[in-house]
Amino acid sequence: METTNFTTTILVDQTPKEVFDAVIDPRKWWSGEFKGATKELGDEFSYRYQNFHYSEQKVTELIPEERVVWLVTKSELNFLEDKSEWKGTKIIFEITRKADKTELKFTHVGIHPEVECYADCSVAWALLIQQSLYQLITTGKTEKPVLV
Repeated sequence: METTNFTTTILVDQTPKEVFDAVIDPRKWWSGEFKGATKELGDEFSYRYQNFHYSEQKVTELIPEERVVWLVTKSELNFLEDKSEWKGTKIIFEITRKADKTELKFTHVGIHPEVECYADCSVAWALLIQQSLYQLITTGKTEKPVLV
């Protein structure tokens, strides 16, 4: 059986550079607290959302205007039985020019229907990518969603 990782896509009028610049600044579109850097290859950062979610990520791929990959190196998801479920997963942003538009394909590799957090995590990622990040890219500002 093939595993289907969580994926969502948005299409915007902005350039690949504008999309890339928004993606690498998650403080502007992802609700929660950040520590560390997110904009250079090898950067490491932590993310906390209230007492529900803590994770650490490392920027393992960074191709300007094309691709960003974060490897989750630590995970403490307090709403799950397996609190470390995200550890070892990859968060991927692929940016592609499509005629006069830019497509952003988001995939969280390792988050699929067979894992416990899929239902909650897929809803949260959909809000973050399709609303918060989309608004940031298209308007320059966003209202970060409440994820609980």
